[in-house]
Amino acid sequence: MDIKNSVVLVTGANRGIGEAFVKALSDAGASRIYATARNIDSLKEIVAISSTSIIPLELDITNLEQIAQVAELAQDVNLLINNAGVGSGGGFFKSNSVEMARWEMETNYFGSLYMIRAFAPILKQNGGGAIANILSIASVINMPMFGSYSASKAALHSLTQGVRAELAAQGTLVVGVFPGPVDTDMGKQVPLDKVPPSQIALSTLQAIEQGIEDVSPDATSQQVFASIQQDAKALEKQFATLLPQ
Repeated sequence: MDIKNSVVLVTGANRGIGEAFVKALSDAGASRIYATARNIDSLKEIVAISSTSIIPLELDITNLEQIAQVAELAQDVNLLINNAGVGSGGGFFKSNSVEMARWEMETNYFGSLYMIRAFAPILKQNGGGAIANILSIASVINMPMFGSYSASKAALHSLTQGVRAELAAQGTLVVGVFPGPVDTDMGKQVPLDKVPPSQIALSTLQAIEQGIEDVSPDATSQQVFASIQQDAKALEKQFATLLPQ
């Protein structure tokens, strides 16, 4: 599909990768961009990029009532970018690890599922369109310092594959994006080199235009997938060494 003149909804658009998507979409000529965040006041600077084409909407992707309201307003969407997500550091044995795991799964997996279920019929009525799910290299290899976050992203990876199969008949392209460490607030805890959010956004939009389903948008991501092909167990052991001693 062409990004130019597309109508796009971006979740978690107020900062980081979401903000980069809004900027990249505006530069590419998207005709309308629904920029969403839990706090609509946090979108003021984003709207200033192009007040004529960027529409701010309050949206918590775990709130089914808000999702229904946004879907009713945004009936012209033909590209959904599921970017909103949460993450906590630490493994599975902290005192609050179960609560954190539920929070991550409810947002990263169920929130994305809610959005896809709400917008799949809209994409169908608008010719099929596309969905981009922002995953992580943690979707395909657990990073023990972010154990439950990795589990939630692995669930989202499986969801991406499942809805890709189910939505193929209506002509909806479903894209999975697997960044390595990104220079965002969430990425500060990762002890690896980071890439700018703009690189993730631009690589994803290029993939959507080319019909590519799986995107490794940076060198770390590409190396992880290559290492999985060569020796997945060795890669697992390598990531285990990143746990604080």
